Amino acid sequence: MSSTVRPTELQGQLKTRQVTMISIAGIIGAGLFIGSAKAIATAGPAVLISYAFTGLLVLLVMRMLGEMAVAQPDSGSFSTYADRAIGKWAGFTIGWLYWWFWVLVIPVEAIAGGAIINSWLPSLPVWLVSLAIVVVLTLTNLLSVKGFGEFEFWFALVKVVAIIAFIALGLAAVFGLLPVPEVGGVERLVSNGGFAPNGMGAIVGGVLITAFSFFGAEIVTIAAAESRDPQRQITRATNLVVWRIAIFYLLSIFLVVSLVDWNDPRLVEVGTFQRALEVLEIPAAKLIVDLVVLVAVTSCMNSGLYTASRMLFSLGRRGDAPSAVTRLSLQGVPRVAVLTSTLIGILACLANFLFPGQVFDTLLATTGAVALLVYLVISVSQIRLRRTLEAKGERPELRMWLFPGLSYLTVAALVLVLGYMAWAPAFRAEAVMTAAVGALVLAAGLINSGRRERLERASNSHRVGVENR
Repeated sequence: MSSTVRPTELQGQLKTRQVTMISIAGIIGAGLFIGSAKAIATAGPAVLISYAFTGLLVLLVMRMLGEMAVAQPDSGSFSTYADRAIGKWAGFTIGWLYWWFWVLVIPVEAIAGGAIINSWLPSLPVWLVSLAIVVVLTLTNLLSVKGFGEFEFWFALVKVVAIIAFIALGLAAVFGLLPVPEVGGVERLVSNGGFAPNGMGAIVGGVLITAFSFFGAEIVTIAAAESRDPQRQITRATNLVVWRIAIFYLLSIFLVVSLVDWNDPRLVEVGTFQRALEVLEIPAAKLIVDLVVLVAVTSCMNSGLYTASRMLFSLGRRGDAPSAVTRLSLQGVPRVAVLTSTLIGILACLANFLFPGQVFDTLLATTGAVALLVYLVISVSQIRLRRTLEAKGERPELRMWLFPGLSYLTVAALVLVLGYMAWAPAFRAEAVMTAAVGALVLAAGLINSGRRERLERASNSHRVGVENR
């Protein structure tokens, strides 16, 4: 192909090491380093059950998604599969909701990163630093998918090394191998009000908090579509999920609740890992965690921008978004999709600074249940597509375990968690806001489907008329 001819398909430019690292560290975000403190304060040491339950759900959902993605890799991932399995309206609705979620992640992470740098350099206003971060990462996404992949590789590597270092320190402390005062150990899991001091209901509340920490694992099925060997990359990533959850979340959180009292007021004040390092008397604990969190939020924003642009590109290819977003640069980058996603993110960022605590908080509330809805759509799509394959006498290369029983059980669990979210006062507002936005998007999807059907009928009538002449 001549270098002056624009490609019409996304290019397989992501390297194996890049996709592998994205799959390993895709679920390691600021939610683990800081946000897990809220989950611990809610459920106490029993938060381990919350993480284990949520981790199991994510493991099952990723297996179902992996089954579909290996059979047919696509940058639209679950949105495309929902389109085929459930209907155009489903693919349209979940695709736009997912795009909206990641578009709002961009300003959240940019503001968090700007606040960290502002704490080091107070002369630089948060809004300016946040804007600079957005601009830099937008440029890396615009130039080539290799740019995104290389940035994400190194970001992910830093996160993985940080988690492994923390686990090594924590294990050494629990076994009394560090030259620090007695910090306790596993007895702390039951010595301060018991294992579940706030009751079993708090464990379910912990599930709702932890669910969003794991969100992002599905990104690898989108990124793998731009690799040289999508099926192999998706299979490897799916098989790695259980180890990522067990090591990065369960083991690290186990060590935190073994080292720090679950009701320590500084836990929520400074964050999970910083408080644990303070207890271990690690010098410059705040600086260390700030550096790691800065990398984590920047990585999350980088992935968010990439993911939002590819989902928008896929929506455009299916006629569910303006065709302009499908235009690729010479390097195979959907630049209009990237810029559109960035622009909406910047506008949301401006709304936060112009109307602090008002507009932006309301916008964020609209994404409160998106993760659970995405998981539910993946589960239903897998069941229906698998049934279609079996009716043809075919079997997918990568298969969901114990189908169909385990798939139906996953659907039931997700419906129950969504129901609890709508019932619990602490989460009801987010559930209602997400439902309201989802209803609006669904209405738009039905209108769009009706318009396309009318155009197709008109086109078919015209063709038949021409043939009969």
